[in-house]
Amino acid sequence: MSDRFDVVSEAAIRDGTATDAYFLRTETTLEATGKNPNVVAEVTADQFPTGEFELLAGVKDAAHLLEGLPVDVDAMEEGRLFDGGPVFTIEGRYLDFARYETSLLGFLSHASGMATNALETRLAAPDSTVLSFGARHVHPSIAAVVERSALVAGLDGISHVAAGEMLGVDASGTMPHALLICFGNGNQEGAWRAFDDAVGDDVPRVALCDTFSDEKDEVLRAAEALGDSLDSVRIDTTSSRRGNFRHILRELRWELDSRGFEDVGIFASGGLGPDELRELRDAADGFGVGSHISNADPVDFALDIVEVDGEPVAKRGKLSGKKQAYRTADGGHHVGLARHDAEGEPLLQPLLRDGELVREFAVADAARRAGDDAAAVGFED
Repeated sequence: MSDRFDVVSEAAIRDGTATDAYFLRTETTLEATGKNPNVVAEVTADQFPTGEFELLAGVKDAAHLLEGLPVDVDAMEEGRLFDGGPVFTIEGRYLDFARYETSLLGFLSHASGMATNALETRLAAPDSTVLSFGARHVHPSIAAVVERSALVAGLDGISHVAAGEMLGVDASGTMPHALLICFGNGNQEGAWRAFDDAVGDDVPRVALCDTFSDEKDEVLRAAEALGDSLDSVRIDTTSSRRGNFRHILRELRWELDSRGFEDVGIFASGGLGPDELRELRDAADGFGVGSHISNADPVDFALDIVEVDGEPVAKRGKLSGKKQAYRTADGGHHVGLARHDAEGEPLLQPLLRDGELVREFAVADAARRAGDDAAAVGFED
C-alpha cells in the first residue's frame, strides 16, 4: 500500500535522497572523474553584518543529519542571534556530505525563521505568559519544529500534544468554541461546568467567553458559574467583531475586579503579533500567538564552498576563506577569517568531530541564550 500522507520519511532524510536532483548528478560526475576535494563549506544568510538580527534554531536536527559522516562541523549554538557571516561550517571531503545540503538548509532555515518571529512576540510582552498556538497552520509532520522553535525563543508553552510528547513538554490548552457550540446557545454555563467536572486537577480552568454573546456577559457568567475554580477567561473574538480590542479587555478587567474576581486572569488570542502584544500587554495576563510564528518566512540560508584543498575560493558574490564570527563587548557582530584572532567571543564552536557529536542540546539553555543575546544586541528595540 502506498503512503497515505505526503511525508518524506526519516530514512530518506538520513540516506540523503531527500535532496535536490542536481546533487546526486554532481556525485555521479565527480565520482566518474575521480574528484573529491577536501573543502570548507559555510552556511550564511548575509555575507557581511547587516545590523538586523535573526535567531538561530534547527541546529539539533542539522547535527543529527550529519552525525556519523567523516566531517568536522562548527556551528553557533541554538539561541544565538546573528546578522551576517557563517552560522554553520563543514569541513571534509565534498562527496561525504554533498547530498545533504538540501535537508541541512531546510532544517536551519525554517526553524530559524519561526524562532525569530517567536522572539519578537516574547520581547513584545516580556512579563506576560505567551504560548505557541501555531501548529494548526503547518503540515502536521513539522508541528514539533514549530513548537521547539517557539520554546528556543523563550515562549512559555505550546499547544500541540504529539509535539509536546516529543519535546518532553506538557501541551497547554483548555477549550475551543466547538465545545460551547455542542452545548448550545444559552447553555454556556453547562459547558464550563462540564469541563470543570471532567478534566484533571492539573488542567487550568480557563473559560472561553466570546462564543454566543457579548464578552462581558459571558465572562461574568463564567465567573459566577465556576467561582473560585475559575483561573482565567480566554477572549478569542473574531477580528470582524473585535472593534477596540484593548478597550474590551480593559472593560473585562474592570468588571471582574468590581465584582470581586480580581484573581481571575485574562488571556487573549486570535491573530496576534508583536504589535498587538505591545498594545495589549497591560490589559491581559497572557497571549496565544499562532500564525505570526508558524507562518514566518524561512531565513534565506545558502551553503557555499569557501576553501578547496586549503586554498580560499568562492563563487562571485561570496567571501572566500574559512571564517569565524564574534560577539563583541558592545553587542556587535564581527566576521573575520578564522586564521586571524579577533576581539570578542567566538560564536562558531565545535559541533561534530569526525562525525561524532560533541555538543548537547537543551531547549532551556537555548532560550536563556536567546534572552541574553537579545539584550546584548538590542533586538527588542
